[in-house]
Amino acid sequence: MTTLLAPPARFTALVTAVSVSAFGNFLNLVALSLFTYAVTGSAWGLGLVMAARLTAGFAGGLVAPSLVRLLGLRRLMMSSDLAQAVVMCALAALGSSAGLPGLVVTALVLGAGNSISNVCVRASVPDLVPEGENARSNGRLVTWRALAVIAGYASASTIIAFGGFVLAFSVNAASFAFSAFVVSRLRWNESLPPVRRASGPSASLLRAVGPAIAVLVAVRAADAFGSASHNLSLPVHASAVAGADAAVFMSGFWASWAVGAFTARFVAPRFAHSTTAFVVGTCVMSASFVLAFTGPPWPVLILVMVCAGFSDGLTEIVYTSRLQEVHGDLRVRLFGLSSTAETAGFASGTLVASALLPTLPVLGVVAGFHTVAVVCALALALVSRRLT
Repeated sequence: MTTLLAPPARFTALVTAVSVSAFGNFLNLVALSLFTYAVTGSAWGLGLVMAARLTAGFAGGLVAPSLVRLLGLRRLMMSSDLAQAVVMCALAALGSSAGLPGLVVTALVLGAGNSISNVCVRASVPDLVPEGENARSNGRLVTWRALAVIAGYASASTIIAFGGFVLAFSVNAASFAFSAFVVSRLRWNESLPPVRRASGPSASLLRAVGPAIAVLVAVRAADAFGSASHNLSLPVHASAVAGADAAVFMSGFWASWAVGAFTARFVAPRFAHSTTAFVVGTCVMSASFVLAFTGPPWPVLILVMVCAGFSDGLTEIVYTSRLQEVHGDLRVRLFGLSSTAETAGFASGTLVASALLPTLPVLGVVAGFHTVAVVCALALALVSRRLT
């Protein structure tokens, strides 16, 4: 029998499901990367699996609105979690015998499932919380997701050391299964009327929601492009500065970021409708990541990454809250387009950064990419001011 919860309890349950799933995702980011490299023995294999995951994420954002109209937000969210749980169980059972083909299939399911699930979660918040509480509720999601990042990254090395990749993948599968179970017990009225005609192209959608929202989506894509550089460069940088303790360095790096993201919820609701806050936060975040790769001492690095996490959390809350102001079917389509734009930015950044890293210093690559992100953010802010 399905449990019917009061609105606050329903959202709390959703936050719990998303947080547990996020813990598994960030554990998976470490474990699957190490496992892929161990199985393929080459950076080429690792890059192929990453490309498959990004491609599936791109496609997931495109098809999510159509799938929502077929299944609804709750059923689609649950189906995405179950698909990811199944594929991780299969990988845990097969181990290295899965080979590169099995890893690619796993990456495809994880990429599409994560993208679709994110669209559903973001689009469902306005239906689960009182009117005017979107920003505060998004802050809760960001806060608990930050804690999940800390737990996922901090526990990865311990879990792998204790039980190997089988245990890591099993824990990841269990996190997805738990999320699917919690979502299956929820019911809410989805304010998403069925659309009998095919959705219009992206340009028509952006015209419908207005130039200010279009600018936010474009800046978010530019931010994802810049973020690709530090995500790809961090293992190289960690190995150079920490040697055998590279995993510890990376855990501390992201844990400090997560602490900053945790604190953003206390400030973000004040700026929920501010495009300026979003652009400034993007610029501060980019500057912080560049400073982190200059080789500062640990205390300074921790402060810089806390600042980066705070700015990241602030921009995430403001961005999501602004898009949630759009109603009905347009909201799901907009979050699908946003997911596609962010994935496209990150994927293109990954391709370019991977080509540059063998010949250019890490700091130069990170600084160059984030400069592009900052310039795009400032230029688009000027365009937005003129349009509005």
